[in-house]
Amino acid sequence: MSCSRPIDAAVLSDYWFALLADSEEGAVEEHLLTCDECGQRLREVIAIAEGVRKLAREGSLLMVVTDAFLKRAAEQGMRIREYAPPAGGRVDCTVTAEDDLLIGRLAANLSAAKQIDLCICNAEGQEKIRLRDIPAHQAAGSVVFQQPIGYAKAAPSETMIARLVAVDESNGEHLLGEYTFTHTRTIPGPAAW
Repeated sequence: MSCSRPIDAAVLSDYWFALLADSEEGAVEEHLLTCDECGQRLREVIAIAEGVRKLAREGSLLMVVTDAFLKRAAEQGMRIREYAPPAGGRVDCTVTAEDDLLIGRLAANLSAAKQIDLCICNAEGQEKIRLRDIPAHQAAGSVVFQQPIGYAKAAPSETMIARLVAVDESNGEHLLGEYTFTHTRTIPGPAAW
């Protein structure tokens, strides 16, 4: 039997995280009571969401995090290593085998930015990864991101440049800040890269 009105995975995700309006939530619940196919898809969405949540808690994802996330992690006994280079500045950094999370705090004036991208670049300034339209509160004055701790523990000594870029409606870019992290490997053994 196939569903004639399958619920979109994004709607199922919003339903699971209680982000739907009451009327929409009621319609989804009503459909789920009679549709095993959409119920199975909801179980798959839940499994994916829980997997991503687990990876985030383990410090395995490059992602923007909140101070509330860091507070919960600290309350759970996680060891957090945090670096906050000034805009245009450099910070020496490392991790130890005991660290659970590696955090970069990037101070910038975010007040006029409609969209902010976080760019991760190599030592030569070549962009390697871009997180587009990151969640950032304009009044916050900083972006906090998590670097995958497994990568940092296995990485050789290297330099990474993070850039915060404001993107306007016509895809024009304006640099909000550039931050250099000079990582020194301190964990014994050969680097994985």
